[in-house]
Amino acid sequence: MNTINIMENQEQKLNYQQKIESQLDEWRADIDRLRERAKGATAETKLKYQENINKLELKMEEGKSKLKDLKESGGEAWESVKEGADSIWDTMKATFAEVKEKLRDKDDDNEKSA
Repeated sequence: MNTINIMENQEQKLNYQQKIESQLDEWRADIDRLRERAKGATAETKLKYQENINKLELKMEEGKSKLKDLKESGGEAWESVKEGADSIWDTMKATFAEVKEKLRDKDDDNEKSA
């Protein structure tokens, strides 16, 4: 591998890491907003929020772990780590979207009954 390819590879890796870190920050903010919403909820709804927040926290830990693997991978090895990370990100995105939709429905139900 020549020097130009190595530099391009490093730049791609850095850009990918930054993209993932930004997404993790966004998801952390989403979780914090859910925690705030849960504070004003009924006991039953609060429990649902907590179950979903726990699910999201678990996914966040998986994401952080994969990001750590990515940062520690060197040279061409990061490409294979990236493939695994892409799979986890797709799962995380789906999980976050599902939870947000579920909780949005809960909020709608609460507003209708108020």
